[in-house]
Amino acid sequence: MADLQWNKAFALEQTAGDEELLEELLVIFKDSSVSDLEQLQQAVAMNDAAGVMRAAHSLKGAAATLGIEGIRQVSMAMENDGRNNSVTVARENLNTLIELLDQLKML
Repeated sequence: MADLQWNKAFALEQTAGDEELLEELLVIFKDSSVSDLEQLQQAVAMNDAAGVMRAAHSLKGAAATLGIEGIRQVSMAMENDGRNNSVTVARENLNTLIELLDQLKML
């Protein structure tokens, strides 16, 4: 099982300790990640490395801002592979990313 590795203390630092703002940002990320995941899945299905790179970049950035290291790491690997005109890493790690995004829903 993949580990979400959420650093809540880091995330709170990003919001200057504002728990309400953090909750709002988590809701936004959860909502936007649905679209990003759909785009990523379509890009993998179409062997679209540029599409993988864009969707993974979006997920990586949001996860990094919120201290969600598990999603950031997987997304970064996918983005870098897409940048190298490949969808292999995304294809191999798609289920891991889905598992991590499912864990995110529990936050």
